[in-house]
This record gives sequence, C-alpha cells and structure tokens, in this order.
Amino acid sequence: MYGLVDCNNFYCSCERVFNPALRDVPVVVLSNNDGCVIARSNEAKALGIGMGVPYYQARNLLEANKVAVFSSNYALYGDMSRRVMMMLADFSPELTQYSIDEAFIDLSGLGNELYDYGRKIVKSIGRGTGIPVTMGIAPTKTLAKVAGHYGKRYKGYGGVCMIDTDEKRTKALMGLPIGEVWGIGRRNKARLESAGVRTAWDFTRLSESWVRQLLTVTGVRTWQELRGTSCIDIDELPQKKSICTSRSFADGGLCELGKVEEAVANFAAACSRKLKQQHSCCATLTVFAYTSRFRTDMPHYPINRTVQFAVATNDQQEIVSTA
Repeated sequence: MYGLVDCNNFYCSCERVFNPALRDVPVVVLSNNDGCVIARSNEAKALGIGMGVPYYQARNLLEANKVAVFSSNYALYGDMSRRVMMMLADFSPELTQYSIDEAFIDLSGLGNELYDYGRKIVKSIGRGTGIPVTMGIAPTKTLAKVAGHYGKRYKGYGGVCMIDTDEKRTKALMGLPIGEVWGIGRRNKARLESAGVRTAWDFTRLSESWVRQLLTVTGVRTWQELRGTSCIDIDELPQKKSICTSRSFADGGLCELGKVEEAVANFAAACSRKLKQQHSCCATLTVFAYTSRFRTDMPHYPINRTVQFAVATNDQQEIVSTA
C-alpha cells in the first residue's frame, strides 16, 4: 500500500502558520511580481476567485471581501516544505517527494493498522508544523491520488481516505471525472470524452489494446493503476518538480561522521540518477539530518543546509561533492 501526503492549500497555509489571525480569513497568494493568483484558501475559493486569474482583474473582489493578499515567499515555502518532509520521513523509510507539497510513502507491512497510522501521520504533521495535510491510501500511486482527492473534498474523512477494497475503488472511480485522473492531461481528456469516457470508471472499462492505441504505454499504466495493479515505479513518477532521497536508520542511527558522509553521498548520487532519468536538472540542493523524535533519552537535534547552484545541473560528481 502507498500513501500520498498532500499539504492543503500549501502556500496559504504557510502564511497562516506565522499569522494565526488569518485562520478563518480568505487568503490568496500572488505569483512573481504579483501578476496572478497562484494559491487560494478554501474561503477564497468559495468567493469564486479563480486559479491563475490576473490580480488586476480580481482586485475589486478581493478588496470588497477583505481577502488577505500575499506576495509569494518561496524561501518560506521551501523551508516549511522541508519541515513537513523531515517529519514525514519519521513515519516511513521510503519517501519520495513529488512536489513542494506532496510526497509518496511506502506503507507496506502495516496490515490492519493502516488507517490509524494515517490519522497519526496527519495529526502529527498538523501539530508539528501547523500545516494541515490530507492523506490518500491505496494499493497504487494513482489510486492514492484518487483517495487524496476525496479526502480533501469531504471533511468527513478526517484528513485520511483509504481505498482498500474493490467496492471502494469502484465507487470512487464512478464519481471521479476523467479530467481529474492523475496523468490524464487536457489533450487526453478531450480524446477520451469524444469517445464517451466521462469518469475514471468508464476509462477502466475500456480494453487495454484500445487504451494503448489512443494513449500509448503511459496511458496503459494509468489504466492498470486505476484497476488496482501497481506498475508506476515510485522512483519514476512523471513530471516530478522535487526529488528527495532519505532513509531512517535503525539501532541508534548513524553515529560516525564517515558513515554519515557515505550515506549522504549515496543519496545524492541517487538523486542525480533520478534527475537524468527524467531529463532534468536541479538549481537547489538541501541536505538534512536529525535525531530520532522517538528517543526520549536524548535531546532532539535537526540540521539542514540549502545551496543554490550557479547553473542548474544533474552532474553526479558536482551534486555529490556539494552534498
């Protein structure tokens, strides 16, 4: 089973962490140079403020409803993202950060404790960082995305939605528009709708050969994942904007500098390989480490350092030596 942890309205939530008076106030965050709206709180969404709308067009509506407006602060958002990911790494040794506010974790071996463990994660991150998160749990990454979609939309799930039976999978897919499926872009949405496919469930009823002909092997993978077969490698997720390689170490962690350096070098090399596999480069590198939050016999001590590359790179030697 996989879990997708997604921070709710992340940029707006970050602003609220440092100004609790904004908790029930509509909030929006603007892009560079205050060009357009790039993040909205639920209250702002309810006012009809659209995503990506130019600021000058929405200004009167924002002022009339006393919406708190912020210029984007990516240094703050990056730091809050690292805090969330550091806490999340405590709960699973296998963590892959998908974007600044999303990460997949491997939940194999938890059995009947999955839902309670998910609630524990959601509550712990909320208390520890002030950032509300939603968790979708399912046997595939794409279904975990589907579960997260419902977890965000309906408060009754308490922040955790789990698809662990075929009945739940069928019900979830029947209510999900095809355009909401992870990996189905606007062009493929139009193709599928022209063929009479309206929901994710309709999509799963198509034949594999038909899907392959229309959407190639990438579409077949999405089709298989929605049917419950995990076939997207967690290290080969499409269009990743961030890459994180981290592990939790048993038996007291790593206590010698040489072993810590070796681990950091191996993880940095893994990140370099992932960058090359998706034909991308990175402009920023962060190394973080911390003592176990579960050890009560010693003080908790975290460290992290971020470095900006002069030129974006995926060169293994440069990334490892910098790390």
